[in-house]
Amino acid sequence: MANKVIVVVGATGAQGGSLARAILADPAGGFTCRAITRDPNKENARLLVDKGAEVVKADLDDLSSLKKAFAGAYGAFCVTNFWEHFSAEKEKAQARNQADAARASGLKHVVWSTLEDTRTLMAPDDKRMPMLQDKYRVPHFDGKAEADAYFAGLPVTCLVTSFYWDNIYAFGLAPKKDADGIYTWTLPMGDKRLAGIAAEDIGKVAYGLFKAGPQYIGKTVGITGENLTMEQISEKLGKGLGVKVKYNAVEPDAYRGFGFPGADEMGNMFQIYRDFEKEVLAARSADVARSLNPALQTFDQWLALNKGKITLD
Repeated sequence: MANKVIVVVGATGAQGGSLARAILADPAGGFTCRAITRDPNKENARLLVDKGAEVVKADLDDLSSLKKAFAGAYGAFCVTNFWEHFSAEKEKAQARNQADAARASGLKHVVWSTLEDTRTLMAPDDKRMPMLQDKYRVPHFDGKAEADAYFAGLPVTCLVTSFYWDNIYAFGLAPKKDADGIYTWTLPMGDKRLAGIAAEDIGKVAYGLFKAGPQYIGKTVGITGENLTMEQISEKLGKGLGVKVKYNAVEPDAYRGFGFPGADEMGNMFQIYRDFEKEVLAARSADVARSLNPALQTFDQWLALNKGKITLD
């Protein structure tokens, strides 16, 4: 019996790349990887070919290319990248294209990487944080949540992810040395816990969903790796990197005013994690993540594998 083809959107990115690697690392698992990328000549794409993936060129803004890429497959992992363009509307359009391609191709299982709608957590006239892009609290959350509707009627599992620890190096969030030689970082999280996960584990969980088959179709699955305060993360970072790391808590308004691209977006996001800790954590489960991915990492385990990527200035 032929292996089932899983189309992996964003196969050269964090989430899609981790799923592609999970499929390719399990040749007896009954699945093969069809990796979707805009540029098959990228180094990451060529590495996937070397490991046995089928790499197909397609663009999330081009529905016809997606229909061709999805044709004949068993399932698809669908994902969008807000940080590439900073537009919730563009994210929604790209999600719609993926859902339409999945529908046209008659896929048997779609895993859609999404997040919750933060606007349900507060009244529209709540002034604790600004509205962004006219109608969103946290555009990269709320836009994905709105896009869930595009997948309605499909055999879909909505995978609600968490903040990935890889952002510490990928987004330049690593602590910086101050005048006293102490590494500090400033975030508006107060003393609340941040739902975090290794990006690599998101793909492994997605692979677990495909392997589990019908039991997760029609369900929303929220995952986390470990929920830690910034003080705890600072202590673990310092121990793992061999330096002293100090966490400087500021108010979200101050963080939104830092002026870097996406500062307002990230300020709102961290404020959601802080002000609605109970709701955010309740929507995510490490136990569920571990049942789908027994190799689920703790922060310490992730750091041991990734500390070489964290540049301390």
